[in-house]
Amino acid sequence: MPRYAQLVMGPAGSGKSTYCSTMIQHSEAINRSVQVVNLDPAAEHFDYPVMADIRELIQVDDVMEDDSLRFGPNGGLVFCMEYFANNFDWLEESLGHVEDDYILFDCPGQIELYTHLPVMRQLVEQLQQWEFRVCGVFLVDSQFMVESFKFISGVMAALSAMVSLEIPQVNIMTKMDLLSPKAKKEIEKYLDPDMYSMMEDNSIRSTKFKKLTKAICGLIDDYSMVRFLPFDRTDEEGINIVLQHIDFSIQYGEDLDFKEPKEVDEEPSNLNYDELFQDKVDT
Repeated sequence: MPRYAQLVMGPAGSGKSTYCSTMIQHSEAINRSVQVVNLDPAAEHFDYPVMADIRELIQVDDVMEDDSLRFGPNGGLVFCMEYFANNFDWLEESLGHVEDDYILFDCPGQIELYTHLPVMRQLVEQLQQWEFRVCGVFLVDSQFMVESFKFISGVMAALSAMVSLEIPQVNIMTKMDLLSPKAKKEIEKYLDPDMYSMMEDNSIRSTKFKKLTKAICGLIDDYSMVRFLPFDRTDEEGINIVLQHIDFSIQYGEDLDFKEPKEVDEEPSNLNYDELFQDKVDT
């Protein structure tokens, strides 16, 4: 039987560990078994049990304190991840060989790991060899996405990871519960964006880069390359919808006659979810 994995990615501070914690609590509430593996060698604290912790293999602090290496925080983390890629047998031993596993991999926040360094791609290929069906879950802080030029930057980061890893990917705006009512209303347009009208935003009307901006917006809009789902950790229905999209992308429970993600019938907050969830998961 296949095994299942979420690769929880995103910039530092985007809420990856909070996402994992919320998913663990939600899974317990619906009597579903989900495990977490910590792949951040610089992690300091998380409030959930892990089945494997990369810090048992290598830690950033130890690398930075090594006088022969002389790495700073970012260089030390990259060194740790490259060391990890050369020791996948540690991960295989930690994961065991239980069928039907569902594991969340809580990844580091250095964005270069998902754009041009080969480590995460190597991890995906290794997991697939171990019969895992892998979905990328790319998180972006919703508080960062309330302006057009920042939104486009977030979209490009998500798209870069999608192209680099070549796996199904669900993109999520986190921390929706921390937005003010005004900000929630404002962010609606970024959940189902009209990229061409966004070009008229004063913040991105640079004449120097007009053609480039138009090409990027056209790529995103014409091909529906990137869409975001809202994630409010206090909204159980919204959490369930996110999980359904991810499960659908990796065919979790297909032997149980799994159905496509459903739309929300009622509006749990100020957002118009009926319109926002018309598009299925980006693949």
